[in-house]
Amino acid sequence: MNATEIRLASRPHGVPTLENFEIADVEIPVPGEGQILVRNQVLSVDPYMRGRMSSAKSYAEPYEVGKVMHGGAVGEVIESTVDDFKPGDIVLHGLGWRSHAVVAAKHAVKVDPEAAPITAYLGVLGMTGLTAYAGLLEVAEFKEGDTVFVSGAAGAVGSVVGQLAKLKGAKRVIGSAGTDDKVKWLTDELGFDAAFNYKDAPVAEQLRAAAPEGIDVYFDNVGGEHLEAAIDSINLHGRMAICGMISVYNNTEPAAAPRNLASIIAKRFTMRGMLVGDHYALQPQFVREVAPLVASGRLKYSETIVDGIRNAPQAFLDLLGGANTGKMLVRV
Repeated sequence: MNATEIRLASRPHGVPTLENFEIADVEIPVPGEGQILVRNQVLSVDPYMRGRMSSAKSYAEPYEVGKVMHGGAVGEVIESTVDDFKPGDIVLHGLGWRSHAVVAAKHAVKVDPEAAPITAYLGVLGMTGLTAYAGLLEVAEFKEGDTVFVSGAAGAVGSVVGQLAKLKGAKRVIGSAGTDDKVKWLTDELGFDAAFNYKDAPVAEQLRAAAPEGIDVYFDNVGGEHLEAAIDSINLHGRMAICGMISVYNNTEPAAAPRNLASIIAKRFTMRGMLVGDHYALQPQFVREVAPLVASGRLKYSETIVDGIRNAPQAFLDLLGGANTGKMLVRV
């Protein structure tokens, strides 16, 4: 039996294609001292990986051409050289995009498959859930009674942001998404007060209609036209958490800055960029608060699961194209 790896074959220029990936079958690796061998079961597929495919300096080290890519994964320990982990343990780690991973024990975390489905530890109870929690509460300094606008609201992060805002007493929560089905999911299932398809009409126009009294908080996953629209609608002393800008990731030329940024002077709003890595201290508090909400069904989540590790590159391209609702995952 072999192991399978997904490698970066070449750096994309503009929109990535399947040609940028290589699928390789290799021998199953053997763990050394202080390491465990994990058979991965589920892999995380995330927008930030697009940045790591480029050689440009960024907050995350670029993937190396010809080398296996990596991302979040949950799997079963097959072999262990340390006392803390036994074969059969289920662990969360950062060496996904391969069927078998040798992981330093200190970089693996045991998860309880009885407490929640293992996929949840890559999404709603994992990095994306913590991103939503920290971004809304710590970065955007959400307060009860705020009107909140979330772009990319049907994604893994955005869908949790909107629900948390509602559960914590937002006056109004508005989301944007790219299909009518996603819009319906936001309002009918997740309890958003309003949602719109950004492809139907200019975002600024639709946001003004959905939030006639303006917005107090903007959680940005998209950038571009959405950011301009949020600046247009934001109230005095509003707060923006800038988490992602998926609309510009594949641009080959720098995107124009928001053309209405000068209104930051009159409106005195705050824009803060965020990376979840700055907020790991909140993880225990986040799990304590959010896990019961997930278990009780008060906080809903969706997953788009693609079967087969060889389909991971296509799943990634589909994610960039907005094909997912909620968290995009690959079942190995």
